[in-house]
Amino acid sequence: MKNSMNRREFLTRCAACTSCLAAAPLMSLTSCKTSKEAENLKIRIIYSLHAVKQPGPDWPNVGFDFGPVMDRISTEMAWQCPDFVFESSMAKGPEEAEKILAEDAANGMDGYVVYQLNCWNRVVQPVVASEKPVLYVDFQYGGSGGFLVYTAGFLRDKTPNLAFVASSRMEDQIAAVMCFETLKKGGTVSDFTKAVERSRIKRMPAAGDLSCLADEVKTLSTEECLQRMKGSKILAVRSQEAGPADPIMGIPMEWLSFSEINEAWKAADRDQARDVADRWQNSATEVIGVSRETLETSAAMYLGMKDVLKKHGANAIAINCLGGFYGGHIHAYPCLGFHELNNEGLVGACECDIRSTATMTAVTALTQGRPGFISDPVLDTGKRQIIYAHCVASNRVFGPQGPANPFTIMTHSEDRQGASVRSILPTGYLTTTLEIHPDRREILFHQAKAVGNDPDDRACRTKLCAEPLGDVEKLFTMWDVWGWHRVTFYGDLKEPVYALAEAINWKVVEEA
Repeated sequence: MKNSMNRREFLTRCAACTSCLAAAPLMSLTSCKTSKEAENLKIRIIYSLHAVKQPGPDWPNVGFDFGPVMDRISTEMAWQCPDFVFESSMAKGPEEAEKILAEDAANGMDGYVVYQLNCWNRVVQPVVASEKPVLYVDFQYGGSGGFLVYTAGFLRDKTPNLAFVASSRMEDQIAAVMCFETLKKGGTVSDFTKAVERSRIKRMPAAGDLSCLADEVKTLSTEECLQRMKGSKILAVRSQEAGPADPIMGIPMEWLSFSEINEAWKAADRDQARDVADRWQNSATEVIGVSRETLETSAAMYLGMKDVLKKHGANAIAINCLGGFYGGHIHAYPCLGFHELNNEGLVGACECDIRSTATMTAVTALTQGRPGFISDPVLDTGKRQIIYAHCVASNRVFGPQGPANPFTIMTHSEDRQGASVRSILPTGYLTTTLEIHPDRREILFHQAKAVGNDPDDRACRTKLCAEPLGDVEKLFTMWDVWGWHRVTFYGDLKEPVYALAEAINWKVVEEA
């Protein structure tokens, strides 16, 4: 059968829909409807996002225009799946999703495709509750955090009508949509979800060459590591409150206030800050979009953090950087300062993530200085990769005395402010990724071979691409319990991590 309109007419119609989206972003609309026989399947595409043009800092970034993204998806769906009738809508939360579902109950809809374009919009949940077959799709570097956490929850609950795809390749998404054909052929919802799973696994590339470059990791004995951990100290800055804190993983910790950090930044020697800024500027391959003034204020923040660490006898600091900066409590991003601390064998950790900070502190001690790379990972089955993404990364992944890799100084990605780092991390090496959970006394673990760096402008600046060792499908299952962050280290740390876990009576959980 042929479409009733030619491609030019269809694209014109989709372009008109984009104007409707911009003018009335919460309106249900028919963006890619084909004139088909009544028996053809009706599928609604729901785009889960804040707005057509991103109004504030979040993945992918402030000001990001989702219009062309939605146009491309809707166009490709209708063009590649001519035997389906597609309706398209936007929803930024459960209320809008429920309104769409109520309208569909009267008009009839055979299934749903939900695109997670922003991370934490809870749109897919009410759609899944409709009990209609649902294909859940990640928009890479846009909705990946919510997609991973929500998908893991659905898998844990054995949600019967939920199928998912996480591929950067449009053809893999189309292949998953085509699985709705099973319904037309008399299949059940279960047949649909199984068909999507088979498609996802079949279309994933075969494992590549997982042999890695030589990398001798010098680790402390378990006893020495435990002593170093007890002799360490984490300073955690999450608010204006300060005071004692309970140890985490046996590592002492103390709460500090934003004001103490900001006062240290104010008091930092500006001549020294200019020298540090000179060094960063001369060491970076390029400085993009960051003024000299911002470099110097970032250097002053680094010097202020160093002074605070010395004052409190600590070797690790974690700051609620976004809350502090947006709330006006601190006046420079700590990203470049964290980068420098991690290069020195100390620990600078993002977002006041205490579990990740303790992970970094313990393993940096264990490896005698190797820094951890705290990240928001993304899974891409189309490339058989996990991508570790964040705006802070060391460029001395083998430790302070190891070789340096190139890095670029850029703005913090989500809001295009301040200064952060795109580190071009070494490839060909084995990496070990960890996260601790002190309440359960567990260490989450997987390994992967570093295979590339993704320069995509969306989401965080540093993106290390790696091929996991083990079961890629299993990697979808832990995010609801463990959260989005992971900490990646270079080197084969399996044996010493297991030994450390045994010594403190913890369990290692392998997520791949």
